[in-house]
Amino acid sequence: MQDKRRTFLKHASILSLGAFVAPTIMGCERSKGNKSPEKMIPKSSEGDMFFKLSLAQWSFHKALFAKELEHLDFAAKARQLGIGGIEYVNQFFKDKAEDNAYLSQMTDRATEHDVNQLLIMVDGEGGLGGTDDKERLKAVENHYKWVHAAKTLGCHSIRVNAYGEGSAEDVSTAAIDGLGRLATYAQKENINVIVENHGGYSSNGKWLSSVMKQINLPNCGTLPDFGNFCITREKGNYRNCLEEYDRYQGVKDLMPFAKAVSAKSHDFDSNGEETQSDYMRIMKIVKDAGYRGYVGIEYEGNQLSEEAGIIATRELLIKVGKALS
Repeated sequence: MQDKRRTFLKHASILSLGAFVAPTIMGCERSKGNKSPEKMIPKSSEGDMFFKLSLAQWSFHKALFAKELEHLDFAAKARQLGIGGIEYVNQFFKDKAEDNAYLSQMTDRATEHDVNQLLIMVDGEGGLGGTDDKERLKAVENHYKWVHAAKTLGCHSIRVNAYGEGSAEDVSTAAIDGLGRLATYAQKENINVIVENHGGYSSNGKWLSSVMKQINLPNCGTLPDFGNFCITREKGNYRNCLEEYDRYQGVKDLMPFAKAVSAKSHDFDSNGEETQSDYMRIMKIVKDAGYRGYVGIEYEGNQLSEEAGIIATRELLIKVGKALS
């Protein structure tokens, strides 16, 4: 594995840097078209903040799985909530990655409601840190169609997973190879490949930031998630975290490579504060890193409905954003 790491890093060092896609606050601009009623809702006073708001589709995963909300109506729903950017989850259009007619419908809906399509969160295509060479290469190739889908939609990134079985060093070596191969491929389409802290070694901010440094490609980065820093969970009881990385240190570790940010939320106290993360503290880390892109609302709580939880997260981000701007 060490020889493969040296070979890849040597190859990466001579790659062109011209394919970098910056996570600008403008996102993917669309033609405006005729205004729909939803577009009359203000965009949450975003001009007063150092970031703009986006909505992660997973925030509506219960409604989507229950068919109470259709995938093609997600853009309209975001606009109804005063949010101008959307982050897709691939499992809600898993069989449509290469269906250009369907992707065009998605773009038409986003344009109609004046919403920017920002990224696709990709799951179920294999771990890019897998230590089996053949399986890892297959995982890399499985992601190609999502690179092209992101390009077609006008997104700036696909979010991928760097999981793998083995020692931290072996999975790191494999992830450098797998992520590096995919990012090199995605450069041709001007698409970023970004990794979320999503369990296992990837939830260790020091480990993932080290992987990013060794890959050293401008279109390979991170998506820091405020609440996904559980490294080890109890077998058979996913909710019980046995080993957790400090979330504030983790966000600080990952922000130098961030091309998107996920504001994970669960529950709120009587003052509207999130009970698991100090949003003022964590958003100051985001700001101090020089980040000026979109911050995605990702509500996963149970006390509030999905829509109410999204609104609570939105209002907290607006309050914090204005205080820090």
